[in-house]
Amino acid sequence: MPCSAASPELRWTRETERRGPGGADRALRIVLLGPPGAGKGTQAVRLAARFGVPHIATGDIFRSNVDQGTPLGRVAKRYLDSGELVPDDIVIDIVSERLADPDCRHGFVLDGFPRSAPQASALSRRLDELGTPLDAAISLEVQEEELFQRLAARARADDTEQTIRNRLRVFAASNHPLLRYYEQRGLLARIDGVGDPDDLTELVVARLKDLMAHPITERRRSAEVALASMVGR
Repeated sequence: MPCSAASPELRWTRETERRGPGGADRALRIVLLGPPGAGKGTQAVRLAARFGVPHIATGDIFRSNVDQGTPLGRVAKRYLDSGELVPDDIVIDIVSERLADPDCRHGFVLDGFPRSAPQASALSRRLDELGTPLDAAISLEVQEEELFQRLAARARADDTEQTIRNRLRVFAASNHPLLRYYEQRGLLARIDGVGDPDDLTELVVARLKDLMAHPITERRRSAEVALASMVGR
């Protein structure tokens, strides 16, 4: 039975057709978020293949720029060699340069960045300038004890329980404002990250279809109402 003009399925199809070729499982710009051990890398590869878009692992493009001696790579290397954090503006420039490549025209899965609300804000501004705004931020969520068990199983010999738990605490401190940033903009989809990888991929795809079936303005209004109700409790 054909779907009505207002149905989520039709809105999803029209939106993906407007963005480019490939049907309902393509043409999406996604940020994949989650703590260490949540399985972001695995799902990023699967989602990129599913949507027919590149998997952009920020660690890889960082190393590539440094190894190739690009202008941005040389600047970043000076910070890395001195043991300092590379400033956000340099990281944004490196990531933005990659996202401006032709293969990202119809979408990408961004894995490993942003890691803070200021980085997310800067990334959004740059993507808006490119005319390629984000469609969704997927957060893979796993309880701390489960994460600890996963990380402990693959830990280096010099990693201690305190080291692993500190990594998780540091992540959580920056992750909460980051999730709130994307939630306020109607882009956030929270996904339970525990389960079979194949089932998890299907769950993410289904959640994306549900999210993208609604215009961004509608999603933002819903987010505003939900956040307001939480504040009022």
